Amino acid sequence: MHKRSKLYTTNFFSKEAEKVGISFPLLFLATTSLVVTYFTLKDLEWEDRISNQRGLCLFGSGLLFFPSLFVALKNLLGHTHWGRKLMRARRLKYSDVFDICNKLVSAVQALFCCISGLISVQYSCTRNILRTSHYATESYAWFGAAYFFYDIWSMYKVWSVKKSQAKLDGMANQVILKFMKMVAYISDNFVMIFHHIFIGCFGFLVITYLRGGLGDCFFGYIFLMEASTPFVSLRGILSKMGLKDSKWYIANGLSMLFTFFVFRVAMFPYVINLFAQSIHTDFLTAITKLPKNCKISIALLMFPQLYWFGLMLKGATKILFIKEKPEKVANNNNLRKKVR
Repeated sequence: MHKRSKLYTTNFFSKEAEKVGISFPLLFLATTSLVVTYFTLKDLEWEDRISNQRGLCLFGSGLLFFPSLFVALKNLLGHTHWGRKLMRARRLKYSDVFDICNKLVSAVQALFCCISGLISVQYSCTRNILRTSHYATESYAWFGAAYFFYDIWSMYKVWSVKKSQAKLDGMANQVILKFMKMVAYISDNFVMIFHHIFIGCFGFLVITYLRGGLGDCFFGYIFLMEASTPFVSLRGILSKMGLKDSKWYIANGLSMLFTFFVFRVAMFPYVINLFAQSIHTDFLTAITKLPKNCKISIALLMFPQLYWFGLMLKGATKILFIKEKPEKVANNNNLRKKVR
């Protein structure tokens, strides 16, 4: 019995060390993909278009970068000594580790997207805002498209760990088991999966081909919509770590609310006003002069942002301004006294 216990412990730590060891080659692979991206774009002029060959190279780099970073972070947080210590301190489940790593990669993607958007805005919006282009817009459309397909896989990994598969795990046929898991995952997350496929495919085609090289300035601002994503991710991470009552959570929530309003709500009238100035007309007239497809796209983008901002504002109001009722406070105080 003692030998079995010792053998189990040895195998456990051996597997843990193996998973940690894999993390460093994965981080190197992620870094290499960024280096490849840099050299793919290095010799371009500011207003050059991205060829299909370069685009496929950028897309491939994205497919290497995002999964490699996710798995490396997951192994470092879930299998190292300090990671295990953090999990015990914050009472994190293994599914929480997957979820946290998914959110960290999402924040990294948002940072890259914002950098590309800022480059496009600074270059294109100071020139002819309708016709000036910068290769940063198309290049990140290729690289960033890989993220949406990666995230479908990453969300599946998070979902799979969270779900209890006790009944399915007893099946002998692993192929059927995996198929049933995938069907259940698609059924539970159909809207999110459709959103990712739609953005990764149609959104990519709009930026690279269908727009005809027009409107880099406006697409730069659309990229900047991701500025609130790191705060949304950090909010989820802080919640997982049991810090919802901390000052960090409140400060992050206010930052999330501010960036969401600026980059996802106020941005739309601001960009339309830029268009109005470029054609020397007033705001309302500029709206009527927008192409029909553009109006529909703006509406489809803007209305969900208003809905989500309303939910965020409602939640922030409850936390900051609505206090507990006197009866509830008294009951809580009595309960504390009994516990003491």
